[in-house]
Amino acid sequence: MLNFLPAIDRYIFRLVIVPMLGVFALAASLLVLDKMLRLLDFVAVEGGPVGVVFKMLATLLPEYASLAIPLGLLLGILLAFRKLATSSELDVLRAVGMSYGRLLRVPFTITAVLMTVNVALVFFVQPVSRFTYERLEYELRSGALGASIKVGEFNTIADRMALRIEESENDGRELMGIFARVANDSGQVLSISAREGSFLATTDDPDTIILRLTDGTIVQDTGSQTPRVLTFTRHDLPIDLPAIEEFRSRGEDEREYILPELLRIGWADNASETKRDASQASFNFRLVEVVMMALMPLLAVALGIPPKRSTSALGVFLSIVMVVAYHKVNQYGEDVGALGIVDPLIALWVPFILFAALILWMYYRVAFVPGGQAIGALENWLAKVAKGFRRLFRRSRVMDEGAEA
Repeated sequence: MLNFLPAIDRYIFRLVIVPMLGVFALAASLLVLDKMLRLLDFVAVEGGPVGVVFKMLATLLPEYASLAIPLGLLLGILLAFRKLATSSELDVLRAVGMSYGRLLRVPFTITAVLMTVNVALVFFVQPVSRFTYERLEYELRSGALGASIKVGEFNTIADRMALRIEESENDGRELMGIFARVANDSGQVLSISAREGSFLATTDDPDTIILRLTDGTIVQDTGSQTPRVLTFTRHDLPIDLPAIEEFRSRGEDEREYILPELLRIGWADNASETKRDASQASFNFRLVEVVMMALMPLLAVALGIPPKRSTSALGVFLSIVMVVAYHKVNQYGEDVGALGIVDPLIALWVPFILFAALILWMYYRVAFVPGGQAIGALENWLAKVAKGFRRLFRRSRVMDEGAEA
């Protein structure tokens, strides 16, 4: 498939793509699993169907992907160049005249493709999926997804019925141990118990469902001392569904706006100042997150090449810390920009310029300074600390052996 590329480019592509896809899968899996546990607990509390958990997770995938793509890109390139450096292949490539710019040709091509994907995610797919997630959560809380009947609790329906179900099987299609207390139009109260039952939809009235009961008893309070008791083998009990308020329209949160809407509202003269600040902050936040991806290959090279005769993985750890910290700084900048405390351009682009300058300096140290290391001083300090801990451990072990003797 890549036969049109030179051999060195195909080799670097294989070195980058495998760890990059692995990081994608790992990061997305960890985020999804963490959220899945919370959603399962939430759906169980609300009494909703399990299938809605997977629908809600699907709407979160674009947001998780926009976070996993830059991290996977960075670590994929970093681990590729780290392998080249620790195996001395990088020294050979540099000796035959290949510059870091030439070696980064394929990583920058991959970066351009992923930046395009991330633009589509953060400006179009993610806002719509976020709104869909909010709508599903609202419908789950309101009972629009069939989640209003909770097993083992008394449920009040339309202020005229109290219903309790002891057990439920087959996703709510089979109900056991049913008790209902119903007030009819004439003011009489019916106490109904049944061994089992099931909900049935009606074709003529979508606002009413039928609870079909099997093998039960009806106790009717007639106002006299002796209530009327009836037994039945099958009884259909109509239930009026509560009115569910329609969910809000998309756009209450600026994060739900797609790119054309952000540009129209953020720079509209007729929009309120608060709305303009929030829209501009959201636009600039998404933009700097995407643009920063262009510098990930340079940061990966600066942190992925350890000092000579060293296998330290400090650069891998530091790269994750830097990217996550920068993301948090951007989130804070978006918040203060949306509140109008600081202009969104200053709150988001000044940290970008500072971070970009740091990355360019680190790359310059590695690529153009002979024997230069971007984090050489930090590597030396860490080596001294590790050496001190080893010496302290050996001294403690010698003292313990002397005490035993």
